[in-house]
Amino acid sequence: MKIGIRTEDKSEWERCTPLTPEDMAALRTEGLPVVVQGSPQRAFKDEEYTQAGIPLQADLSDCDVIIGLKEIPSDLLEPNKTYVFFSHVIKGQPYNMPMLKQMMALGDTLIDYERIVNDQGRRLIAFGQYAGLAGMINGLWALGQRLDVEGIANPFSSLRQARTYASLADAKEAIARVGEDIMIQGIPPEVHPLMVGFAGYGNVSRGAQEIFDLLPFEEIAPGTVAKMAASPSDRTDRLYKVVYQEKDLVRPRDSETTFGLEDYYQYGKQKYTRAVGRELGELTLLVNGIYWDERYPRLLNQADCRALWADGRKPRLRVVADISCDVDGALACTVQPSYLDRPLYVFHPDSGRVTDGVQGHGPVVMAVEILFAELPRESSVYFSRLFKDFLPALPNPDHPSDFYHLDLPPEIKRATILWQGRLTPDYRYLETHLEKLSGQ
Repeated sequence: MKIGIRTEDKSEWERCTPLTPEDMAALRTEGLPVVVQGSPQRAFKDEEYTQAGIPLQADLSDCDVIIGLKEIPSDLLEPNKTYVFFSHVIKGQPYNMPMLKQMMALGDTLIDYERIVNDQGRRLIAFGQYAGLAGMINGLWALGQRLDVEGIANPFSSLRQARTYASLADAKEAIARVGEDIMIQGIPPEVHPLMVGFAGYGNVSRGAQEIFDLLPFEEIAPGTVAKMAASPSDRTDRLYKVVYQEKDLVRPRDSETTFGLEDYYQYGKQKYTRAVGRELGELTLLVNGIYWDERYPRLLNQADCRALWADGRKPRLRVVADISCDVDGALACTVQPSYLDRPLYVFHPDSGRVTDGVQGHGPVVMAVEILFAELPRESSVYFSRLFKDFLPALPNPDHPSDFYHLDLPPEIKRATILWQGRLTPDYRYLETHLEKLSGQ
């Protein structure tokens, strides 16, 4: 079974790789034939692969398994291959249904990183932590930019976008210096108390908190934000941090019922309603790292946004760092993704429109889709280390056609969306979305 790593062509900013030269060399040593397409934008140069003994190969048509990160253009798909990438089809995303339909017509097998999960459904391979790291760097940078245009001198003005730092270590050093300045100069009175809220506590949130925790801070409990805003502490030499779990974000519709995590996951907004909308407006910076879909209440809806900024009001909330980048999702102000070269926009609640930059009446939104690509080498090393152990277990397209009896590790089997051109049992619900495509 020959494996090929393809070059990324969806975005000029995608510089990450699923496998580093070092890990590919280890796989070759174990007898697994691997090759890589050359790439002018990949964070690891072609020479690094060849020096590690990995052949460069422009044409991957002789490979049984083709591995990438982002979606592959339909016209580049080949018949009877096993493909591994982030397919973005499991929610029935309309923009990727043509690609899925083409893979079915070609008899391809599709394995999605996002669905390589353990028995509890926890993802085993992801860039989430590094998206959180880059997202928090950008969130603090965006805050500095916003306060600058408001004429408020602030310690965050010295920060830059994550991708402009030579390394994660350099970015952390810059933020640590900001922390030292806060301890000496204090937070500007115009934004004291400066409160940062984290929605979620998974890998994304942990990455974001790793950056935030380089600053001097005091943690406060959910539900105390409004009180802190009304009666702030005298201590201006720190920020205030609040971490929201599910039980803090929603409440049962039935006042006689207590919150239950599994119950919430099962019933969502059928039995629960959001509990924080207006409180989020008292934060200075909101960091979103939760998974969201239509089954669950939004954290901040359109009515909240309009009320917070109505009649020229200026709430405390300056910046929303939506690391999850769920467009029209948990946060109504995330109406479109942002991009590495245009990472910030202002959402105008009165009209629903956006303008690039940090100036305008509404929150600054940072919702970059591929945040981990701002730290491409570190992100790739982390991802590759997690992924490489699964490679020997990837299925050869020549395996027997009976998926039910296929002898694969459960993590790989759960992630197999297509098997030889057919939707596997867990993903047959996608037929409905494919039918919509056929009806257009």
